[in-house]
Amino acid sequence: MSHARPLEGLLVVSLEQAVAAPMASRRLADAGARVIKLERPEGDFARGYDKVVHGQSSYFLWLNRGKESVLVDMTKRADLDLFEALLAKADVFIQNLKPGSLARLGYSFESLRARFPKLIICSISGYGETGPYAARKAYDLLIQTEAGLATVTGGPEAPGRVGVSIVDLSTGNNAYEAILEALIARGRSGEGCDIRVSMFDTVAEWMAVPMLHAEAGNPPQRVGLAHPSIAPYGTFHTRDGDAILISIQSEREWAVLARDVMGKPEMITDPRFSTGTARVANRAATDGAVAACFASHSTAVMIELLNAADIAYGRVSDFDTLLAHPHLRRMTIETPNGPVKLPEPAAQVQGAARRFGPIPALGSHDAAVRAEFLGSVRAKS
Repeated sequence: MSHARPLEGLLVVSLEQAVAAPMASRRLADAGARVIKLERPEGDFARGYDKVVHGQSSYFLWLNRGKESVLVDMTKRADLDLFEALLAKADVFIQNLKPGSLARLGYSFESLRARFPKLIICSISGYGETGPYAARKAYDLLIQTEAGLATVTGGPEAPGRVGVSIVDLSTGNNAYEAILEALIARGRSGEGCDIRVSMFDTVAEWMAVPMLHAEAGNPPQRVGLAHPSIAPYGTFHTRDGDAILISIQSEREWAVLARDVMGKPEMITDPRFSTGTARVANRAATDGAVAACFASHSTAVMIELLNAADIAYGRVSDFDTLLAHPHLRRMTIETPNGPVKLPEPAAQVQGAARRFGPIPALGSHDAAVRAEFLGSVRAKS
């Protein structure tokens, strides 16, 4: 049975590039919205990030399925006319130009709200539209460092980078969530709104727990693949040299690990290990005892013991392991240069088949959109 997607009938116009805004608009497209992606004449610069998939950018393919690509030069009157015609019919407008750029073109947020009162405007920036850092360039790794995320990432020897564009992606998802909330609110009031989402705010909000610890005089220390406030919670190597990460979340789980896996029931009541705070205070001894247990068993035997005891664990996967993982769900998406297999989105609506659109070639919808929104005479001129 075919089911209508939840956002079918909505028109989204996105003046976007790179990662954060395209993530937000891609999620809207996945949910059924019509997304018209406005690209500079040379294209979204993410199209050139790499050429690893049939000569195409992995970033662009991941973030732009189901959209229509239209080329615009915002210095030309004809393209500004198209921009205005699109906004007049749009439900949502997403943009991630440098703060102040739209206002300099004559499209301040205040004027857009006045002209298009039902329009939901979502602006994505590095530090916000106002404030001392508003004019700064901001990219994913810059914000990882500026907002403190790198300080709690990596090993004791140095700060580290989260290995994916976590700031861009989480900012895009924040924007998506805010747009959905605004659509619900508009359904009640009939009014659009002006949403502003910054990359810095996104990460700063995530940093709440380490910030509170720091303010209390106990700033978290980098511990690599371990947990700063729970032990044992980290990686241990089997006799075969394989790394397995385990997590002990309660005293009950500690008792099971000590008795049934490690064969050391005396550690359950030993005051150095009997509570979570004691184990953290004696982390070296705690982890040392667990490491000795792991090192004495093969990987197969260790996994068998952990499964029997229902201890939470995970292999430290390399890419070969991930690509063969039994829980990895992938889907095929059409691109201008051939099909590509991408990971499926996490949310699964039971009983509803997911449908995902193809990747647009640069400007592939330009003529059709201009004809639709400006008329065929204007489109050809």
